[in-house]
Amino acid sequence: MKFLFDLFPIILFFVAFKVAGIYAATAVAIAATVVMIGWVWFRHRKVEAMQWVSLAIIVVFGGATLVLHDDTFIKWKPTVLYWLFAGTLFISELMFDRNLIRAMMEKQMALPEPVWRTLNVSWALFFLAMGALNIAIAYHYSTSTWVNFKLFGSMGLMVVFIIIQSLWLGKYMKQDD
Repeated sequence: MKFLFDLFPIILFFVAFKVAGIYAATAVAIAATVVMIGWVWFRHRKVEAMQWVSLAIIVVFGGATLVLHDDTFIKWKPTVLYWLFAGTLFISELMFDRNLIRAMMEKQMALPEPVWRTLNVSWALFFLAMGALNIAIAYHYSTSTWVNFKLFGSMGLMVVFIIIQSLWLGKYMKQDD
C-alpha cells in the first residue's frame, strides 16, 4: 500500500501530462507531493528523511521548470533523486561503515555480512544506472516518451530488479521449521 501511495504523484503527473502537457503535469506533481507529505505528517506526525528530500527536489526542479518554462529541469529530477540514493548508499557504507539496505531490511531477514554488502552495492549501482538511463531517454527521445518511461519503464525495471534480487536472496534465507 505504501508503494502505491508513493506512486500517487507520479500517476497524477502522468495523467496531467496526457491531458494538459508538461507544465501542468509539473505543477500537479509538486502539489501532489506536498499533499502526500502533508497527509503522512497528519497521520503519523513523522515524515521519512527521503520523503523530505524527494519533496525538496520536486519543488526545486519542478519550480525551475515552471519559472523558466524549460522542461529540462523536471527531466533531471529523477536522475538527481536516483543518484542521491546511490551516493547515500555508497557514502554511508564507505565513510561511515553503515549499510543502509541492511538497516532498512534486517528486521525482515537475516543475511550474512557479505550478502548485505553485495545487496547495498547492487542497489547503489542500480540507482546509478537508472539515473543514467533517465537522462539518456530525456535527451534522445520526445518528452512524451520520457513521461511514459518515467511511469512504466522505470517502474517495470524496478519490479524486475526486485524480482531478481528476491530470487538471488532466496538461497540465503533461513527456513522456519
